Amino acid sequence: MIERVENKLGAIPEDVKISKSYMVVTFIALLVGGILGLVQGLNRAGLLEIPNGFNYYQILTAHGILLILIFTAFFTIGYFYAGLSHTLGGLSPKVRKMAWIAFGLKIIGFIIALIPILQNEASVLYTFYPPMAASPIFYIGLVLIVLGIWVSAFGVFISVAKWRKQHKGQNIPILAFFATGVFVLLFFSSIFVAVEVFMIIPWAIGWVETINVMLSRTLFWAFGHTLVNIWYITAISAWYVIIPKIIGGKRFSDTLTRVVVILLVILNIPGGFHHQIVDPGISEPIKYMHVFMSLAIGFPSLMTAFAMFAVFERTGRKKGGRGLFGWFTKLPWKDVRFFAPFVAMVAFIAGGAGGIVQTMHQLNQVIHNTLWVVGHFHLTLGMTVALTFFGISYWLIPYLSGRKLTAKVNTLGILQTILWTVGMSLMSIAMHLVGLIGSPRRTSFSNYGEHEVALSWDPYLIILAIGGTLLIIAVIIQVYAVFHMMFLSPRGEEGFPIAEEEEHATPTPYWTERWGTWVFLLLITVAMGYVIPLVEFIVNAPPGSPPFKTW
Repeated sequence: MIERVENKLGAIPEDVKISKSYMVVTFIALLVGGILGLVQGLNRAGLLEIPNGFNYYQILTAHGILLILIFTAFFTIGYFYAGLSHTLGGLSPKVRKMAWIAFGLKIIGFIIALIPILQNEASVLYTFYPPMAASPIFYIGLVLIVLGIWVSAFGVFISVAKWRKQHKGQNIPILAFFATGVFVLLFFSSIFVAVEVFMIIPWAIGWVETINVMLSRTLFWAFGHTLVNIWYITAISAWYVIIPKIIGGKRFSDTLTRVVVILLVILNIPGGFHHQIVDPGISEPIKYMHVFMSLAIGFPSLMTAFAMFAVFERTGRKKGGRGLFGWFTKLPWKDVRFFAPFVAMVAFIAGGAGGIVQTMHQLNQVIHNTLWVVGHFHLTLGMTVALTFFGISYWLIPYLSGRKLTAKVNTLGILQTILWTVGMSLMSIAMHLVGLIGSPRRTSFSNYGEHEVALSWDPYLIILAIGGTLLIIAVIIQVYAVFHMMFLSPRGEEGFPIAEEEEHATPTPYWTERWGTWVFLLLITVAMGYVIPLVEFIVNAPPGSPPFKTW
């Protein structure tokens, strides 16, 4: 039996429309992006020819934009705006208007960026590294997407500021605290990519002959890696706040939770340099400093692992679990709202270890620009983030729609989670292993003239394709479940499951609310990491590159 959760405030219709609209786009993007991913996987394994009129890199670009910039961003905004509405007593008319403006900007921006992709004028992948150059229209679309991010971020800031003004001396609700951290990071990291795009546009148009490749790469990764951790913070907000309620437990420590968010905000942005750890033009002392900064992000992750398994054990023992692992059997394994995020947590153990590998200079040289990196990325985004998002959808969509999570849809969700886990595991493990024997990333099928090393990749690529096939089945089930819960499930009320703190918990110190201090420390950390290399790239700029079209 699925435990029902209490709904204290109810869903506000005007706010529901915002979050539901974001969710509709989220799961349409998942479906289309998943289909494109399957086409890539089958092509890479040599099992499918790309249809005439399209090419591998064109499909790869669309796949990345849909799943990395649309699926994750729309889910994050829809989820947190629902959380803000619920915990802060509703969104103000001004913030609602901002949410719709952000929605429109991002949709229009995506459509504008998609047009040159479909015309094969922007097959530059989602990282859009110079010296490859897309149509200027592609970058103009990206500008609108970034503007949409900024508008949605300021909608969050205004909502939180209004609540704090009305509740002086109180700690903001924990889900709003997570939202603040996520959108602070989104705003400041997206400034870097905005600067990069405004460098690229005149170069792509032809107003400027060359571009500083090292500078543009560095600006991108200040955003690109932070984006990964924004998804991670969004996921752990559900781990800390939602999952304890679903399993019938209490939150572990409000203070620890807020400290984890603060640390992730302060330490995050400079971690992007580990994507450039083998790049020329960056001095060894700077690289060593960034290794430390990248590894520092692991500390709040270890704190999260401790907190979550403490919650699981305490809850399981309260429910009668005996012995060393008896508590484990008392967890609600048949409830998809718990099962999917739990699998996501376990996957992050391997995903986090892979992140450490990529941070190490010597190890990075072995796997850099191989399919190993893609396997790591699919383990973190495809398992840890996506499965948590799926688990959230099984209570959030019914809550927003005024419908019930039925036993049938719950069972379907369990099946979907198992299929997704098996498919992503097969694909990710195959990518890791074939990457270790040299198979490159970002390349379409080739046997390199029947070279024996390239032929040795074939069994792994077949497993990759099998995993991708299972994944598209899981995608179809997930999208069906979402739209069924949105429009066809029986009418009823589902709660917004926010867990309470444990009895006799130590009061949360108010210094955690000093967001001005945390933003200042964030900027200091960013300056430590980026001022010296950026000044070096500008003052001692390498020869610029003209634009290239390699497809």
